Amino acid sequence: MNRPVAFITGASSGIGLATARFLASSNYHLMLFDRDGGTLEAVASELETIGAKVIAIAGNIACEADLDRAMSSIRTNFGCLDAVVANAGINGVWAPIDDLSPDEWDTTIRVNLRGTYLTLNRTVPLLKEKGAGSIVIVASINGVRSFTNAGATAYSATKAAQVAMTYQLALELARAGIRINVVCPGAIDTNIDASTEIRDRQETEVPVIWPEGTIPLSDGEPGMASDVAETIRFLLSDAARHITGTPVFIDGGQGLLK
Repeated sequence: MNRPVAFITGASSGIGLATARFLASSNYHLMLFDRDGGTLEAVASELETIGAKVIAIAGNIACEADLDRAMSSIRTNFGCLDAVVANAGINGVWAPIDDLSPDEWDTTIRVNLRGTYLTLNRTVPLLKEKGAGSIVIVASINGVRSFTNAGATAYSATKAAQVAMTYQLALELARAGIRINVVCPGAIDTNIDASTEIRDRQETEVPVIWPEGTIPLSDGEPGMASDVAETIRFLLSDAARHITGTPVFIDGGQGLLK
């Protein structure tokens, strides 16, 4: 039986890396995409030791030419595509709306929203050729359940838009046998904070006193990337064959509290 092939963006760290490891251990072959080419090659080498065929492509998720190179490589190396994990993204700049520059706004929109659009725009034709497939978008509780991260207007807008895209495309893609779902993590122990710049937080933060710990299920401890990756693996699998257009919140109750 041929192994399914998955395309994962933002695959060199955090949720993308955890997902790549879970899928490789579940008999997937992988096309990994990330701007950090050096780390990505190391990830590919690691996953090949457990029997997966892994191709690594370094590139910018918002660049058409880079996505086209990845699609060409998928056709050359695998001949088909079964699953897509649109994970790449940044937090960007969090600042008061009157202090957030147009360039800062555009950067977040370009990476998170244009990047998601291009990922789907380029991969859906391959899924249609296969006659079936599954897509998972990685969004956030921000902009969907939670609106208390001071200054995160651009980031929240992109995450809300990703959920809206999932709803819209679930109907559009159903006739092609393609499922699409979205995971909405809360606080997860990853390195995405390294892509965050926060300015003048006191100007936008709403002072509210919460009960002890902001993540009820884990006494305030953040979730792990593997918590999200396991859910993604399920949503891509045949076990989720009747699930589409569905947001899954992986936040330990955080979004309900905040």
